[in-house]
Amino acid sequence: MTDKLQLIDSRTTDVGGIPVARAIPVKERRTIGPWCFLDHIGPARFAPGEPGLNVGPHPHIGLQTFTWMLEGEILHRDSLGSEQVIRPGQVNLMTAGQGIAHTEESVPGHPSVHAAQLWIALPEASQATRPRFDHYPDLPRWQQQGIGFTLLIGHHQDRQAPTLSFAPILGLDLQAEETRTRTLTLPLAPEFEHGLLALAGEVAVAGQTLAAEQLAYLAPGTSEVTLTLKAGARLLLIGGEPLAKPLQIWWNFVSFDKEAIRIAAQDWQSGDARFGEVVGYDGARLIAPPLAGL
Repeated sequence: MTDKLQLIDSRTTDVGGIPVARAIPVKERRTIGPWCFLDHIGPARFAPGEPGLNVGPHPHIGLQTFTWMLEGEILHRDSLGSEQVIRPGQVNLMTAGQGIAHTEESVPGHPSVHAAQLWIALPEASQATRPRFDHYPDLPRWQQQGIGFTLLIGHHQDRQAPTLSFAPILGLDLQAEETRTRTLTLPLAPEFEHGLLALAGEVAVAGQTLAAEQLAYLAPGTSEVTLTLKAGARLLLIGGEPLAKPLQIWWNFVSFDKEAIRIAAQDWQSGDARFGEVVGYDGARLIAPPLAGL
């Protein structure tokens, strides 16, 4: 570790029947800019007859869910009536705002899934925005020094992603060509804090090799970072301005106000129309855990 670099181990959890590595929130780091959740899903492979990923109807408030697909396909349904398959190289973005419910399922015929799934906390002034769903099949892509770049959200140098955002933010995918190790120095916005997670292969950040499912955190004030990607390695970089106020995260709800979360939990349990219904999913909706400790 240096003064500005912190290495954080992910913890293993379960999402829809699949073990995943959760990089944030963990005890060492709750948020990175407005990013408040990062799961690395897979790569997971299913034997014939296995169900794959299956997450039943569940609610969200105060955030955007962000899915970056690397392998396989996932079907998204939500209470707005959206039904969208996400494929490799695409982003699904669901803005929960005042409240939405959705489901996620593996698509039959695709025996594997590999993805990064994240949440973005909405700014306090936008927490009650109307819910919406957006799908981004085309994103800015370019090559530099033997590394392929995809700008997932936000602004990087002279490029801007089309992805809906409510605050300064960055999401960037880097993948080294299959034949050679590559090293480059990447400029960063010094007002941002950043997180870097290897999605495949071996990666070093500022000379520190990342262990499997280890997150590298860079504090604000960092204007560039040297990255080394072994042949075929893939890296996710996220960043944003540090939050000005502490964020409350409970179950699938995000808010700067604990009372807003308590009300949302009660509304979900009572079947309030606020969250709507997900049409087309065959299965029961998820039950919220007890509110103890909130």
